[in-house]
Amino acid sequence: MSAQHIHILYIDDEIHNLNAFKASFRRIYTVQTAESADDAYKLLEDHDFHIIISDQRMPKMTGIEFFESILNKYPEPIRILLTGYADINAVIDAINKGQVYKYFSKPWNDEELRHNIEKAYEVYALRKENRELTEKLLDVNEKLEFLLRQKLIS
Repeated sequence: MSAQHIHILYIDDEIHNLNAFKASFRRIYTVQTAESADDAYKLLEDHDFHIIISDQRMPKMTGIEFFESILNKYPEPIRILLTGYADINAVIDAINKGQVYKYFSKPWNDEELRHNIEKAYEVYALRKENRELTEKLLDVNEKLEFLLRQKLIS
C-alpha cells in the first residue's frame, strides 16, 4: 500500500499543532484532524483510520482517556500519543490503559514521526492479515470437520 493510502486521524486542541501536522504530512498521507474528542468521535463514525494520533493534555478528556474510550468500538487503529509534557505516569497509563503503540514529545521531529507512522502501519497491516488468515483457517477447519463427520456417518 502506498503511503497516501495510510489514513491518519490527529486530535489536538491547539489549532497551530493541527495545521503544522497537516502541513507536514498531508502530501504523504490522508490526514483528518479534530480539535476535540467529540469531533474525533464523529470522524471515526464516518471514516476508517489506520493510525490515530492524539495530544495528551486537552480540555474535557486526555488523549489516554480518549484512546481508552474507543478501544472496544475501534480496536484496529494503531494509537500514538503526543505530549508537550514529560509525565512518566501518562506514558505508563498510555501503554496500559490506551494500548498506545508509541509516545512522542512535542515538538515532534517530522522525520522520526514519519518513520514511526510507517512502522505503525506495518503493525496495522500485519494484524489485519493475521485476523484474515485466522478466519480462513477456522473456515477450512469447519469444512474439514464437516467432511470428516460425513465420512464417519456413511
